[in-house]
Amino acid sequence: MLFAMRSLAAEASVAEVVRGNTAFAVALYQRAGAGANNVFFSPYSISTALAMTYAGARGQTEQEMARALHFTLPQATLHPAFAALGRRMDAIGQEGQLVLGVANSLWCQKDYPLAASFLAITRDDYGAEARSVDFAANPEPVRLEINSWTAGKTRDKIKDLLHPGDLSTQTKLVLCDAVYFKGQWADRFNSNATQVLPFFTAPSQPVNTPLMTQTLKLRSRQFDDFALFALPYTSNALSMIILLPKAVDGLAGIERRVEASKLEEWLAAMDGAPEAKAVVFLPRFKLTRRIELAHDLAALGMPSAFGPRADFSGMSARRDLFIDNVVHQAFVDVNEEGTEAAAATAVVMKALAVMANPIPVFRADHPFLFLIRENQTGSILFLGRLADPTK
Repeated sequence: MLFAMRSLAAEASVAEVVRGNTAFAVALYQRAGAGANNVFFSPYSISTALAMTYAGARGQTEQEMARALHFTLPQATLHPAFAALGRRMDAIGQEGQLVLGVANSLWCQKDYPLAASFLAITRDDYGAEARSVDFAANPEPVRLEINSWTAGKTRDKIKDLLHPGDLSTQTKLVLCDAVYFKGQWADRFNSNATQVLPFFTAPSQPVNTPLMTQTLKLRSRQFDDFALFALPYTSNALSMIILLPKAVDGLAGIERRVEASKLEEWLAAMDGAPEAKAVVFLPRFKLTRRIELAHDLAALGMPSAFGPRADFSGMSARRDLFIDNVVHQAFVDVNEEGTEAAAATAVVMKALAVMANPIPVFRADHPFLFLIRENQTGSILFLGRLADPTK
């Protein structure tokens, strides 16, 4: 009985972390994704890297980070919940039907004292090996070493996460997270059916791009001005979810309405729908995006973490650490076989000094929102907007 109660409590904690991560994903999308260009990032990677950082936050910095990142659990419960979520991702990868891997690491200035309790949390709950390096002597070799680690964990899809100048002799700690996914569609597209057809970036602005197509059974839900449908990968552990406006220029209006509770409501409605036959048109596309998140995260409600008022005394008794920048890069390749996606996040810390037919047709030939979701927990691993598949 006691074991069952603990198991239920652990599941509830994971569910709470997923809800918070989804809320953060939507808030960050609304902030960093403003505009009409392509967007792609991994909310899971960013949340995980910042959760490791949060383990060392105290006082006002801890409170601000909790609000901005939508961490509602106490630290003693939050980090084990992230650990359970990580084990779920590992288990999916070990099943062998698709490739899914998550890795974390710490890169620590060799003579800078970090708290044993902080290192224990990042090691035990995030599997982050602490590596001793020397930023002070020469940060460039360390930058190249971090990039090499990131490239290795993402199958060479994220090779240059940190650019020259991102690290300095004042850098004391870099916290890294890397995510890699490769999966085949449960129902693959026939490459012989792919045709170069117009994709309408605006009502009168078509660009020619390869559109894949097939007829298959899927779960979908029709709303007044958009449709939501899921394309599962083999094993059905993960799916790509497409939010497709019915109007060519309808995405901006829908994006303004998207919030975490709405997204959860829409996804629940789709999950509850029976599978039915549909025709799908989907562009073949590849995106790579790199973003620096310091200003966006400060604007979302955690400004003290980025300046002299930062309190990361849970990391070090010196109380002089602050976040210099948060760098994120993500890659996705969608084709007839399936999807390959990767992302990496580095937290750099310094010290002070459609139509209703009997068979619906989902024609994604205009801008749409998409996400890759782990189906059991609902974790959003990747989130993006395709505005122009030719860019």
